[in-house]
Amino acid sequence: MNLGVFNRVNYNAKESESGGMYSEWASLTSLIQNGNEESQSVLGKFPMGSGKEVAMAVVKQLAANLGFAQAAEPSPLTTDREVQWCMEVICFGMSLPLNEHDTIRDCVHVYCEWLSALHPVPKVSVPRPVCEDPNLYARKMICHFHNLFVPRKGEGADTINRQAVLCHRVLRTLQHLAQVSTSLTRETWEALLLFLLAINDTLLAPPTIKDDVGDQLCERVLSVLFEVWLLACARCFPSPPLWKTFRETCMNWRHRIALIEQWNRVNLALTARLLEFMYGPSFPELKIPEEDAQLIPVGMSNDCIAQSWFRFLHCLGNPANLCRPAVVSQTQKFLQFAITSENVIDPCQHPCLAALPLIFLKAIKGIAGQVDAFLGIAQPYSWEECSSSSDRDKKESGVFSHPTSATHSPTPPPQRRLAKSFSVAPSAVTKGIPKASLIGLTSSRTTSVSAASSGNPSSALNSGPSSASSLSSMVSLGGDSRPPLAPARPKCNSILHMFGEWLFEAAHIGSEVVYYGKGPVQRNEASVNKRPSSLQLDSRKASLSLSQPGSLTDEADIPPALTIDKYEAGRAEALGALCCIFCAKKTGEEILPVYLARFYLALQQGLHINENRECSETLASILLNSADLFRLDLDGVQVLLPHFIDALEIVLPEKELKLKSPSVLKTELRRASIHLLLSMLVLPLHFQNLTIKEFGGGSSERGPLTFAQLKPRLMNLLINALQVESDPQNAQMLLGGLLLSVQDSAIAEEVEPVTQPDTCLGSDSTSNILSSASDTISSLSLPSDYRSVSLGGMDDVSPETQDQSDGTASAGAFGNMMFIDFPMIGLNKNSAHALFVRATYLVCHRLISSWKTDLNVSLAALELLAGLARIHIRETDALECKRAVKWLCDYIVYQCSRPPPAHSKDLHSTIVAAFQCAAVWLVAHPYLLEDKECLTTVLEVVELGISGSKSQRKPGEPIRMKDEKELKPASMRVRDAAEALLTIILEQVGYFPSPCGAESLWSLLDEVALLRHCNSWPGGDHLSREMAVDRFRYFVVENSTVLALLEEPLGNDQDPQPTVTVLIRGPFGRHAWTMQLRHLPRHKSGTKYHAPNPGRPVPMADVGVSHDVKHRYFPENVDRIPQCKVDRSIPSMESLLMDPNVAAEHAHLSQLVEQQTALETAAGQQRCKETDGPFPECTPPPACHEFQTARLFLSHFGFLSLDAASGNVGSRLTALNTSLDGFCHDLEVLDNMSSRTCDTVHVFYVRAGQKTAEEILSNVQSESTVSPHFLEFLQSLGWSVNVFQHPGWTGHISTSWKVTQPTSEQARAPSNHGGSAYNGDSQVLYWADASSEIAFVVPTQCSEHDVSPQFDSSSESTNVSGQGWFERSISESTGNVGRSTEKTRTLSLDLDKPSALSSAGTNGSGRRHAGAVRHSPPPHSNTKVLVFWTESFEDQLQFPLADLLRATTTGLEGGSGRVPDERDCFLICLHALASGLLRVKLQGPAGGRTSLATPLVDGMVVSRRALGSMVRQTALNMCRRRRLDNDSYQPPHLRRRIKVQELVQKYRCQLSYPELLTYLFSDPPT
Repeated sequence: MNLGVFNRVNYNAKESESGGMYSEWASLTSLIQNGNEESQSVLGKFPMGSGKEVAMAVVKQLAANLGFAQAAEPSPLTTDREVQWCMEVICFGMSLPLNEHDTIRDCVHVYCEWLSALHPVPKVSVPRPVCEDPNLYARKMICHFHNLFVPRKGEGADTINRQAVLCHRVLRTLQHLAQVSTSLTRETWEALLLFLLAINDTLLAPPTIKDDVGDQLCERVLSVLFEVWLLACARCFPSPPLWKTFRETCMNWRHRIALIEQWNRVNLALTARLLEFMYGPSFPELKIPEEDAQLIPVGMSNDCIAQSWFRFLHCLGNPANLCRPAVVSQTQKFLQFAITSENVIDPCQHPCLAALPLIFLKAIKGIAGQVDAFLGIAQPYSWEECSSSSDRDKKESGVFSHPTSATHSPTPPPQRRLAKSFSVAPSAVTKGIPKASLIGLTSSRTTSVSAASSGNPSSALNSGPSSASSLSSMVSLGGDSRPPLAPARPKCNSILHMFGEWLFEAAHIGSEVVYYGKGPVQRNEASVNKRPSSLQLDSRKASLSLSQPGSLTDEADIPPALTIDKYEAGRAEALGALCCIFCAKKTGEEILPVYLARFYLALQQGLHINENRECSETLASILLNSADLFRLDLDGVQVLLPHFIDALEIVLPEKELKLKSPSVLKTELRRASIHLLLSMLVLPLHFQNLTIKEFGGGSSERGPLTFAQLKPRLMNLLINALQVESDPQNAQMLLGGLLLSVQDSAIAEEVEPVTQPDTCLGSDSTSNILSSASDTISSLSLPSDYRSVSLGGMDDVSPETQDQSDGTASAGAFGNMMFIDFPMIGLNKNSAHALFVRATYLVCHRLISSWKTDLNVSLAALELLAGLARIHIRETDALECKRAVKWLCDYIVYQCSRPPPAHSKDLHSTIVAAFQCAAVWLVAHPYLLEDKECLTTVLEVVELGISGSKSQRKPGEPIRMKDEKELKPASMRVRDAAEALLTIILEQVGYFPSPCGAESLWSLLDEVALLRHCNSWPGGDHLSREMAVDRFRYFVVENSTVLALLEEPLGNDQDPQPTVTVLIRGPFGRHAWTMQLRHLPRHKSGTKYHAPNPGRPVPMADVGVSHDVKHRYFPENVDRIPQCKVDRSIPSMESLLMDPNVAAEHAHLSQLVEQQTALETAAGQQRCKETDGPFPECTPPPACHEFQTARLFLSHFGFLSLDAASGNVGSRLTALNTSLDGFCHDLEVLDNMSSRTCDTVHVFYVRAGQKTAEEILSNVQSESTVSPHFLEFLQSLGWSVNVFQHPGWTGHISTSWKVTQPTSEQARAPSNHGGSAYNGDSQVLYWADASSEIAFVVPTQCSEHDVSPQFDSSSESTNVSGQGWFERSISESTGNVGRSTEKTRTLSLDLDKPSALSSAGTNGSGRRHAGAVRHSPPPHSNTKVLVFWTESFEDQLQFPLADLLRATTTGLEGGSGRVPDERDCFLICLHALASGLLRVKLQGPAGGRTSLATPLVDGMVVSRRALGSMVRQTALNMCRRRRLDNDSYQPPHLRRRIKVQELVQKYRCQLSYPELLTYLFSDPPT
C-alpha cells in the first residue's frame, strides 16, 4: 500500500485545513453546532415551572419500574404513542437545572435501561414498542441525551460534579451498547457518532475553564468518542461526511491536551496492528499496553485498519499549526468568548492557550513515536517528563503542573490520567510499572532513556528478524545505546512522504531563515518574496511556510507564554525525528534531493548557536539523533560539516555544560557528539584541499573553506574533549579517535608530504595562538573559543599530587588560559609529531591523575600509548619518549603502592598492562636504555614488580640487597609481567627484530639439526629425535631452565679446544650456544698451540767458568740493618726444630726423602742395565682432543660446587634421564610452547545480500569477486609467510612453530585470488612484535581442518599446574621467602616441592584454590576475532556465524574440538563508503567488563591508509583484554616454566652428589 499517495491526495486539494480528501463531501458540523430539533421537547414551549412538575411526576413513576428500589416490573407503556409522549417528558427532564438532580438522574436511568432493547437480551422494564423497533427509539434517546451534557451557567462545583457523574453513566452505557449490540443499523451508528461529536464539541470547543463540566469530562468524552469511532470502523465504516465532520470538530478542540493524548493513543494502537500485516512477524513488534491494544476491535480487517489509521492520523490537520495561537483560536467559541468578555481582546490572548507549547510538543512526540515504530525502534516514555521550555520551571516532583492560572486546570487531573505506553523492545514494558507513569509515546528525542543507562544492556535489543538471531546476544562495543533499526524497515522516502511535510514545517518553527526558491531569505524579506519554491513536493504552500510571525499577529501582541521560543521543545522533537529518519538510510538507498535539501536547511537552522553559547534544545536534539549522519553516504552532507563543528565546540570542551533542557543526559549528549567527531576526524586528510560549498550559496566572511582547514579545529576539539571527559566509555572512544588521528597523520606525511594548515579559521590574531611560531609557550589545544588545557609542569608532578593537579578546561579568554610548557616552537602544530607530543602528554597526565582507578579507561590509555610507541614519526626525539616511559613507571609505582584494600584483580590488571606497554616503548625505542636515568627507573620498577619493593625506597636510605628483602610481589600476575619485561630488556631491546625477522625469537636449531653438523655424525638422512637426544646430556638449572649439552665440536670448528654446544630451553625460549675453553683470545690464537718436536739441542763445546759463591736469600747489606721485633715475628727454620714434636716429624720426613732417593737411584741403574742405548728422547704428549666439557661448563658457570658439604645439589642442578618413555614427546611439547602470546584473526568478505556461509567463503577465490581495496587491506594487516617455512604461529597449531617441507600440491599458491591464498593451507598473513604474534587467515570452503591435532592437554599435569589456572595470591608465594638464597632463586615457582603440591587444595589465606577440582583449560587463549568486509552495512545483522565458525578452528579449542559459541566472538565489521573511507562496526560478547578495546571504536570512520594498523591493534587489544579478564590465564613464559618443572617431576635422575660427579666424569654417550 503506497501511503505516500494518500498523503498527496490529502494535501493537494486546497489550502484550507478543512480540505484534503473530504473536500468533495458535505460537512455535518453545522448540524452539530446548531443543535438537532430532535433534542427539543414540546414541554419547552411551556413555562419552566409547569414543565418541571410534569417531568418530575412522570419520570418518578417510570423510574419506579426499573428495579432499583424494588423488583423490576414490565413497563405499562404498550403503544408507540405512549412511549413517544413519555420520551418528550424525559427529553425535557434532561434539560432541567442541575438543582433538580433527582429528576435528571431518573431520566438518565430510564433511558439507560431502555437502551438495553438493542442488547441480545433486553431487560424486563423496556416497553414493548421499544423492543419492537429498538433502532428508531435508540436514535431518539441518543439525541435527547445531548441535553444532559449542555453546561449550565453559574452552577457550583458540587452540582457540576453530580452532572459529571450522570454523564459518565450515559457514556458508559453508550460505549457498552456499541460493544455488545449486534443489531445496530447504519442510521443508529451515524446518530451515535454524531451525538458523540456534538457533546464533545459542546464541552470542549469553548476555551478551557477550570473545573467546569467540560474540564471534568474532557478526557472521558474524548476516549469514548475515539473508542466508539474505532468500533464503528470495524462494524459500519463511517461515511465521508462523518469523517470530514470528525476532522473539523477535532480542530476546534486543539487547545485541549487530552485530545492529543487520545490521538496518540489511538494512532499507536492502529500503527501496532498496521506493522503486523504490512511487514510481517519478523518486524519488531510495537509493544503497547494491553488496554490500548484492546482498542482495536476483534476482527477488524487489514484494509479497514489501514484506512482508519490514515484517517485518524489526519484528523487534527497539520500539527505544526499548534504553534500558531491565532489559527487554533480561530473558532466560533473563542470568538464568542472574546466578544462577551468585559475587555474585548484578541481570541489568541485566552489564558488556556498557554498550554499550546506543551500540546505542540506532545503532538510532535506522537508523530516521532510513529516514525520510530516504522523504523523498528521505540522505548517506553514517561508522559510526565514531557514538558516544553515554557514551563520547565513549573515542574514539581517530576509531575508536570500546568500554569497556575485561574482559568486553566490539568486536563485530565494527574490522579485520573490514563496510562499508555509502548515499546518496540521486548519486555520493555512490564506489569510492574505504575500505569500513571507511562504514556503512548516514544522516548523524548532529547531524553535518552536507554537500556544501557539502566544497567540492562540486553533490554535494548529488539525482537528482530529470525535471520539476525545469531547475533541476538552480542552487543555493540561502541557505547551506542540506541536500539538497532529493523532490517525490513521502509525506505526513508516512504516515511518522509507520510510525515515529512509536518516534521519539516515543525522543524522550521522560529528559525531565522525561510527557504524560498532563490535561497535563504531573512524573515523580514519573506513577505516580499512569496515565489513558490521548487523545493516543494506540492503547490499547497508557497514556501516552507514559516508564516508564524504573521499568524501570531505582531510580536508585541503575543502573550509572553506563547512567544515562538516557547515551542523549541516541539521543534527539537521534530528535528530529532528527521535526524532519525535520515540516519536510517540503508546502503545504496536513494533519498529524494528535495528532502535532503530541506533536511540540511533545517539542520543548519537548528544548529544555530545563540549569543550566550548555551546548548539549546534543538542543538541537543540534533546531536543526540544524528550520530550516524556523516557515515551514511548522504549526498552533499559535507556542507553541514562547519556547522556541526561549531556545535561540537559548544558541547565537547565544556566541563560544566549549560543545558537548556534538564531532561537531556549530559553523558549521552557528549557520547553522541563524540560519535559525530569520530566520523569527521579523517575527512581533512582524505579530501584535503577540496572546497566545502557554502550553504545556500551566500558569500562567506571567511572566504572559501577547504577540508584541510578544519583539521586544527577537529584536533583541538578532540584534545579538549578528552581533557574534560569524565565518563569512562566516552573517554575510551576519544582515546581511540586520538590514536587514529596521530596514526593517520603520520602515515599521510610518510606517503606524501601533506601541507598541514597551521592556522585556525579565525582571521584575527587573538583567535589563534597556535599560529604563532614565536610564542615561548604553546597551548596544548585551542578551539575557536580559546579554551585550553592545563597540564602544568608534568615532570615535577608526583603521584601524590596528581589528584590536585588535574587540569580543567577554562571557558574564559586568555586571562583564564592555562598552558603546558613543552617546546613546540617552530613546529607545525598539526603535524603528526605535534599531535604525538600533545597526545602523549595529555594521556600520561590523565592516566595518573584521573583514570588510574578505572580499569577500562586505564587499559584504553595504555593501549593508546602502546600504539603511539609503534607509530613511526620522523621527528620523534628521545626526550619525549623518555618522559612517556617515566610516566609509565610512575604509574606502576603508584598503583603498587596503593593500600591493601585497593588491591584487586582490576588494579593488578592495570599494572600488568602498564608493564606490557613499557615493553612496547622500550622495544620500539631501544636508545632509551642508553640513558642511565631511564635504565635505572625501568629496572627499579621491574624490581618492584618482581619482589614487591625497591632496594632503595627513598634517596639516602641504605640499599637493601636481594637476600635481605622479603619476596612479596603485589600479585603473581604482576610478578610474571615484570619478569617478562626484564627478559625483553635483556634479550630483545636493541635486537628485535633479529636478522632472521620477527617470526621467531628463538634459535631454530634443535638436537637433530645440531647433530647433523657434528664431526662424528656419519651422514645420512635418517636421524630421529630419539637418536639425537641420546647424544645429549640434559640438566635442569634453577628448576626453570633445561640445558642440553653436546660434548662434541661442530663440524665447522677445527680447533682442538674444549667445546660444548648448549641448547638452553628456558621460560622465554630456546637458544643455542657453542662455548670453547680458550687460554688466549681468538685474535691472538692464530698460531698453533703445539709446535712440532724441535729435537735435542746441539751440545755446546765451551764450558763456562765455575764460581764458588755462597748462596744467600737476601743481599749482604741486610745483615747490617739492626733488627726489630717485627723482624723476629717470623721464626727461622732452625728455631722450629727446637720443638721436640716438630723435630720428630722433620726427622721422619728426612728419612722418607732419603728412602725415596735410594729407590729412584736403584731404579735408574736397573733401567740402564736393561737397555743398551741411552735414555730415549723426551717428546711432548699428543694434544688432548677429548674433554669432559659438560663437567667443565657446569663447574665454570658455578652449577657444581666442590665445597658442598651436604652433598645435596639438587636444588641448583638436576640431571634428567632421557631413556624414559615420553621424554622426546614432552621435549617437543615444550618446544611447541611459544614464549609469545599467539592470536588468530579470520577475515571474511561479504558481498551485498549474502546470507550463507558457502557464498561468503567462496568470494575470496577470485579477485573479481572482491574489492581491490579489500586486497590492499589484507596486505596492510601483516606480511605473507609460507606456513611450511614459517617458524612462528600460523593460525593453526598443526603447522605452527615448526619448519617442514610441503608437498608440491600444497606449495602451489593460487593466482588471481581474492585473498584465498591466505587460507592457512600454504600461506597466511602474519605480524609479530617482541611479546605477541598474530596470524590473519582468510578462510575458504576448503580451509576447514577436519580432525586436526588439537593442543595436547597432557602438557599440563594435574598436580603441578593446579596453581597456574587461577590468580595466585601473595600468600601462595611466601613459601619461598624463608629459604636460603643458595638453594632458591626468586624467579622460581618451586612447584616441584612436596609442600607446595600438598597445599594445592587450600592455603592459609582462604583464597580459592581450584587446582584440585578444575579441569585445565586450553593453555593458550582462544579468543575468536572475526573481521568482515561488507559491501552492505545492513548485512552485519545476518552473518551466519555458527556456520562460519566451523571454518575458523585453530587447534586451541581443547580436546573436544567443539566449535566455539558464536556469542563469544568479537566482530569487526568494515563497511566501505562511497567516499573511499570505511565505517567500523564492533560487536562482542554481552556482559564483558573489558570488551571495549581500542583504538577502533564502534561507528568510527577510518581512512584506508590507517585501516590495517588500526584493525590489527584492535584485534590484539581485544585478545589482551580477554586474557587480563581471565582468572585462569597463564602468560606464555609461566606455562613454559611449569612444563620444565613437569619434566623434572617425570624424568629426574635420583643421584647423590658423588654419583652426579661420577656421571659427569664418565664418557659422554656416543
